[in-house]
Amino acid sequence: MSATLADSLDFRLLNDFQRGFPLVTEPWAALGGQLGCGAGTVLERLAALQADAKISRVGPVFAPNRIGASTLAAMAVPVADLPRVAAIVSAFPGVNHNYRREHRYNLWFVASAPDESALALSLDAMGRATGCPPIALPLLEEFHIDLGFDLANGRRTRHAVGPAMPRRQLAAADWRLIDALHDGLPWLARPYQAIGEACGRTEADVIQTLAGWLADGTLRRFGVVVRHRELGYRANAMCVWAVPHEVVSRLGHALASHDGVSLCYRRSSPGPEWPYTLFCMIHGQSRDAVEARRAELAHAVGLTAFPSAVLFSTDCYKQCGARYTAPQTLPAGRDTRPGLAA
Repeated sequence: MSATLADSLDFRLLNDFQRGFPLVTEPWAALGGQLGCGAGTVLERLAALQADAKISRVGPVFAPNRIGASTLAAMAVPVADLPRVAAIVSAFPGVNHNYRREHRYNLWFVASAPDESALALSLDAMGRATGCPPIALPLLEEFHIDLGFDLANGRRTRHAVGPAMPRRQLAAADWRLIDALHDGLPWLARPYQAIGEACGRTEADVIQTLAGWLADGTLRRFGVVVRHRELGYRANAMCVWAVPHEVVSRLGHALASHDGVSLCYRRSSPGPEWPYTLFCMIHGQSRDAVEARRAELAHAVGLTAFPSAVLFSTDCYKQCGARYTAPQTLPAGRDTRPGLAA
């Protein structure tokens, strides 16, 4: 395959299948049919993109607070101690994102657990293990959370936010399926069959369950999960404002309607040490571009009068899918290398 063709194919794999991924017995062959190549080529290129850290996985992105319990959390860590503390936090299986950011609260991570009680115990254990008690900032209202990203235009994909859904009660078999999907689909010709074998379900049941979760909003999307930094969007800022309760919802919806906002939500404030309630993420190819876009957005939405902070990320310690239960593995003897799919 020529370099030009590989680049073109890679771009389409990265850009076109972040959602709407085929829920069929042989999804790689279905992608190949759309792209004009064979399933083996699709597997080879996706595995190469993952090896180059341009994608995290091909798999589910769950809607926030639809299953289990999760929260954004932060620690104020002495700079010299950051590597040690970050490693301890990352070792907790429920931590799926862990970043260093420019602020007194300099370690930021997302923690997940099967329920609120287990989440509280996990955060307490992190504080005791590191000597740095975390502050928890649970989600109160979602304005835009997706991270689907149009690489052609450098914009997030538009996704309407529906009303908040109640937390779904899952059977043990569903939790096993979620756990089996943590690292994404394996590079096998029939990946849903392998996932089913890992959790005691049939291939058809896995496909039907995922389709149902997409339909009822349990899954935000299913597809290629890209890594923005490795794709050239190296400037990543969490922008926050201390917005009063009575106007935060209106301003949050207004902020989320603008291009350049990757995430936007309202979170609880634990007190004066962190007074900020309105959060958004802005990704860009340079720090200057992100700062300029933030200033434009604050002026357009009417946020300039509120106390604010900008927290650029400088190091990524961990990035993976959310894990709510203990790790499990695919059956022994299944080789997941491209080209060796059964």
